[in-house]
Amino acid sequence: MTSILTSLGISSTQTLLSALLTFVVCLIAIKLLTQIFDRLMAHASLDGALKHFVRTAVRIALWALAIVIVAERLGIPTASLVAVISVAGLALSLSVQNIMTNLFAGITLLITKPFGAEDFVEVAGQSGTIRSVGLFYTVLATVDNRVISIPNSNITVAAIINYSREPLRRVDMSFCASYADSAEDVRAAILEAALADERIVRDPAPFVAVAQFNDSSVQYTVRLWCRNADYWDVYFGMNERIRDCFQNHGVQMPFNQLTVHLTQQ
Repeated sequence: MTSILTSLGISSTQTLLSALLTFVVCLIAIKLLTQIFDRLMAHASLDGALKHFVRTAVRIALWALAIVIVAERLGIPTASLVAVISVAGLALSLSVQNIMTNLFAGITLLITKPFGAEDFVEVAGQSGTIRSVGLFYTVLATVDNRVISIPNSNITVAAIINYSREPLRRVDMSFCASYADSAEDVRAAILEAALADERIVRDPAPFVAVAQFNDSSVQYTVRLWCRNADYWDVYFGMNERIRDCFQNHGVQMPFNQLTVHLTQQ
């Protein structure tokens, strides 16, 4: 028995027993610390995927520390062991650099929460409804029912437009009328079309103003407010009603035209 222990680099049976006792103590400590950590994480306002990742990382760190402690108790030089672990960790991190970049980007998104599930966003050149936020990819569904998985690293370096964060959203539209129509008549026609839709809120009130003078028409800017969920219904509804309202108020919807003056010489 002694020769076997000597060949393994263990000086005595007492050293082995001490190492086994240390291992048991470490095992109990890891179990207790893991339970305490799980209770703390249960009350933390973090995403489930992030909680799982942090719990796994903590367990790996505790086991690595336990291995170093037991190795030191056995008389194994821990400096070399720590160096080997460090080199292995460095090599692993270099080989999975892109994966780690997406991982930490995912953790950043889960902590900062610039958007959540079912939010309609525009990010990294894509727009759609967020389906899930993972540690590596964020999945969104576009309005034409395409599912796109975007690497988290692309999202954290891009501008994020969240259309669902606020309860109300502004609908910006523009309509053109002829130069023969007064601004009061055009404004009355547009407001009639806006007030006919109960989904358009009254506070802030609908806004109508002359935007610019085009070659063949006067352009009016219209700003309406509605709930996020009603945005497109309000937008298309205004387009459907505006023509009838223009006709009711005698407002002409112009088309591009060119006036030619002929002179005799």
